Amino acid sequence: MPKTSQPPSFKQLEYFVTIASQSSFRRAADELRVSQPALTAQIQALESNLGIPLFERNRSGTLLTPEGRELLEHAKQLILGVREFSQHADLISQGHQSTYKLGVPPTLGPYLLPNVLPALHHRHHKLKLYVREAPPNRLLQSLTEGLYDIAIVPLPVKRDDISVEPLFTEPLKFVVPADHRLAGKAQVTPSQLKGEKVLTLEGQHHFHHQVQEICERLGAQLQRDYEGTSLDTLRQMVVMGLGVAFLPGLYVHSEMHNPEALHVSELRAKPIRRQHGLVWRASAPARRFYRELASDLRAIVAERLGDVVEVYK
Repeated sequence: MPKTSQPPSFKQLEYFVTIASQSSFRRAADELRVSQPALTAQIQALESNLGIPLFERNRSGTLLTPEGRELLEHAKQLILGVREFSQHADLISQGHQSTYKLGVPPTLGPYLLPNVLPALHHRHHKLKLYVREAPPNRLLQSLTEGLYDIAIVPLPVKRDDISVEPLFTEPLKFVVPADHRLAGKAQVTPSQLKGEKVLTLEGQHHFHHQVQEICERLGAQLQRDYEGTSLDTLRQMVVMGLGVAFLPGLYVHSEMHNPEALHVSELRAKPIRRQHGLVWRASAPARRFYRELASDLRAIVAERLGDVVEVYK
């Protein structure tokens, strides 16, 4: 009589998907906040129950077997379905008392959220947000896999499975060292940037590609040999005279109160901006509430940061 396998547990599916995404048992254990032996035991039990190997370990890391690759997408969909089921049950039984996972880019979250979360909590006393930072492309991927409930990402996002509510437009400021030839000018012309050595973040950041497009459009030189790991690092590189940079308006507003070593100016006639929006899975049970959150966020940003950004009406 053929062996009948038992359905895998939610925990086993979650462990399977996390190891696949991290390509490492150790990193997956850290992400899941469990011990590596416990993680290994659950995967071994899953493999034994299914009767197939899911992972191959070698010196380069942990790889999915062909069988594992075939099952991975099914596991992701099952996890997403269970999470949305639980979220829907919470909405029915408790209202908005659930903890929602919010993803934000590292070039935005630290300079936006401290200004808006207290007021958002005042409007929704039962709302809890678990905030994590990641690059926008990873946020969108994790959102579709159910690892985030909502995210604030750069626009545009044109996907049928993602709902989008625009929030605001943020200017990018042009920053130079205090001894630079353009220091002291409230505005600079696009032609004055031609040939300038422009610093930016590492290529994994969406901000890097936006600055790259600006340089190509204005005839400036993107400094690939010197790329910052964060906006603070980028700022310090400008102070040290390694080049000039574009910095987000919210960062300048939040972190540069006494920029004596730097000069901040605007680009005349061609202001440079980036757009941000709140996104979620189109199938999410709480999608009506997310639209309400987007409306509240716009109102709070307009009240507290209306002099820095332009809020969508």
